[in-house]
Amino acid sequence: MQKRTRLLIRVIVVFLLVSAYPAFVLGYTWSHVARSNLSGGRHGPLDAYRHTLASAVVGFTLGPRAVEWATWAMESGGKDANLMDRHNNQIGAGIGARARSFSELEPAVRAQVLRGAVNAPDPSQATWLPPERWRANWLW
Repeated sequence: MQKRTRLLIRVIVVFLLVSAYPAFVLGYTWSHVARSNLSGGRHGPLDAYRHTLASAVVGFTLGPRAVEWATWAMESGGKDANLMDRHNNQIGAGIGARARSFSELEPAVRAQVLRGAVNAPDPSQATWLPPERWRANWLW
């Protein structure tokens, strides 16, 4: 029984450690999303901000390769929204890779999104879908 208890404790500790990182990234991102005052909850500027910021955090803490893997896993569909998200994730990964400190991430992402546009053709410019495609909710 003691061996089983130790195994259970190890599994719980590993689970907590592995889930702490995504909780940190999501908590940081959503705390900024909630007070961003950007429009276009889904498929608009707010969505671009959310993806770019989360990717910047991951790019800064784990590197751009981790953003590529997460993007591959979560945005593999061929819909316009997936293409938009992949584009903004790549921008965020670049911001994270170039940042010298964590405090640089959010201001750089905000500036990037404020320079963004609908269907931006420039790979270094944040993008989103046309306003008629936006959904009012700021959650997924």
